[in-house]
Amino acid sequence: MKKLTILLLAICFLHPALAEDGSRLWLRHSLDGSAAVTCNKQSPILDIASAELQKGWKGVPVALNLQRSKDSRVLGEEGYAIRTDGQKITITSAGERGLLYGAFHLLRLQDTGADLSRLDIKEHPAYDLRILNHWDNLDRSVERGYAGQSLWDWESLPATLSPRYADYARANASIGINGTVVNNVNASSQILSDEYLQKVRALANVFRPYGIRTYLSINFASPMQLGGLPTADPLDKDVIAWWKKRIKEIYRLIPDFGGFLVKANSEGQPGPCDFDRTHAEGANMLADALKPYKGIVMWRAFVYSPTDADRAKQAYLEFQPLDGQFRDNVIVQIKNGPVDFQPREPYSPLFGAMPKTAQMVEFQITQEYLGFSNHLAFLAPMWKEFFGFVPPASLKAMAGVANIGTDTNWCGHHFAQANWYAFGRLAWNPTLSSEGIADEWLKQTFNNAELQMTDSEETASGPEALYSDLKQMMLDSREAVVDYMMPLGLHHIFAWGHHYGPEPWCDVPGARPDWMPSYYHKADKAGIGFDRTHTGSNGTAQYPDALCRLYDDIATCPDAYLLWFHHAPWQHRMHTGRTLWDELCYRYDHGVQQVREFQKIWDKAEPYIDRERFQAVQSRLKIQARDAVWWKDACLLYFREFSGMPIPADIERPIHELDDLKQVKLPIHNHERPSAKMLNERR
Repeated sequence: MKKLTILLLAICFLHPALAEDGSRLWLRHSLDGSAAVTCNKQSPILDIASAELQKGWKGVPVALNLQRSKDSRVLGEEGYAIRTDGQKITITSAGERGLLYGAFHLLRLQDTGADLSRLDIKEHPAYDLRILNHWDNLDRSVERGYAGQSLWDWESLPATLSPRYADYARANASIGINGTVVNNVNASSQILSDEYLQKVRALANVFRPYGIRTYLSINFASPMQLGGLPTADPLDKDVIAWWKKRIKEIYRLIPDFGGFLVKANSEGQPGPCDFDRTHAEGANMLADALKPYKGIVMWRAFVYSPTDADRAKQAYLEFQPLDGQFRDNVIVQIKNGPVDFQPREPYSPLFGAMPKTAQMVEFQITQEYLGFSNHLAFLAPMWKEFFGFVPPASLKAMAGVANIGTDTNWCGHHFAQANWYAFGRLAWNPTLSSEGIADEWLKQTFNNAELQMTDSEETASGPEALYSDLKQMMLDSREAVVDYMMPLGLHHIFAWGHHYGPEPWCDVPGARPDWMPSYYHKADKAGIGFDRTHTGSNGTAQYPDALCRLYDDIATCPDAYLLWFHHAPWQHRMHTGRTLWDELCYRYDHGVQQVREFQKIWDKAEPYIDRERFQAVQSRLKIQARDAVWWKDACLLYFREFSGMPIPADIERPIHELDDLKQVKLPIHNHERPSAKMLNERR
């Protein structure tokens, strides 16, 4: 293997890698398959499974068998068994989608260099529902979208179907995603109009052969806005009749329609509380109308209102008393943390607090709070951190807010593709490791480039060592973002309006207090952090007793959550032995230095990576390195005004003036990323 690697390394210098634009994602195996593929049945899904193997598989003959077996009770309709039988591989499943997923799994094994000689694999998904949430608007803008416009060209639908629609469905099927919500949770009622249902139908027809069901976000006031009714009261008979009629029409057009996603009574969206009804009453009305068609309601628990002094407590306060009141086809969809997709949050205490109610977790794949698509942040470690507190078996489903747009590379940043991939793999099997997922993605994404990745444990320089460094860069990247943005439990100190860049001093006259960074960091002469202990908001009481005691005591609270749960004195002695102020300084500096190490690692890949992708990632890392310094300087210079303490002498000195940083106002909205030129001009 070492001689082969040296030979390939020499070849790459003589023959530079071909240009790549990232459009093929992780599905970059060559399409010159040579094996015989047979299937005992025919259908659109099975035809795709067969075609994928015929195009990409290079091993022994493969037989796809759609049949029930002794394993079917455990594996279900989406699970599969893959076995080597003499000089043949057999993939067996009780369902068509199971054979499709099994075919993609076999190709993944081939592309990652697994031993294919004696396969005996049985897999089934942890969750029946593995779904992407697209926050796409009908004008093709994407709320929190940083990869161009919406994929869905609503104006040209249903007459014209972009080839990207099938490519999108194929990518999802390859990682086991089986559902998609095509429109924003801040929904326009027009999505339920006859005109737009025809457009949604066209998309559903493309998705169906890939095993993907289509869902819609709905505006709870649609009976008023679209139907002309005077109310949207969920107990009103005319409102109930209107929803039943609309749902009947949806299923006439889309027989396998999955159901509704609902954001209600949050951030100005209408909901049942507007009519003195509960979230359960609103969800149940829709659930009853969907039940004859086996449809579901995913009712979001993202609510916050100024009724309590602590926004982090709101979801628990509103939803926990409703436990047991929801219909069995309602799933309460809860963000992983109690505030809003922060780079690090404790898990939402609502998980586990409603044992009689089906729950699903909502992760954010798009990097709203992690540098948009300008920063490299591999999110599998963040999601695995969540599963360290919330048992996967306690959940009914997983949803991910998509990071997909019309950019050629789909996600705005080549490494952001890894988060789409990681979400799908964890939704299929949440026990997979971050290391394993990063390994899979790297080997598939760069499998046709000259970067040769092996299972060698050698530590010599060259492709093997570089591959190891790239994987470690991915695994370290999210923690680096936490360090240079908001370490030690700091949260929500972003710039006003778009969440890109630091603005801990932000103060907008007339704005709600819980939209201001000072609401969260509460820096003053005495210290910094939000007191959620029994002496403060008592947010710790929402957690199980053992965690409540752990978080409530400043002596035992983990450093990672210290400022989330405590207003700690600047001189507080950390577990490292440093004062809080010094620890804050060192964490910010460490984040900056780590991003610079990422730059060095990536620069070493230049001889092995195609020029197009190499330069694109290199450019993004330059932005990230400058942004990290921006964050470090802004936060340390601002918080030093309260601490009155010097920045330690061995920390890199600030290169900005605080007054200059306070003047930075990026002219962007929540659906675009700042360009390199714009960021270079920010001073």
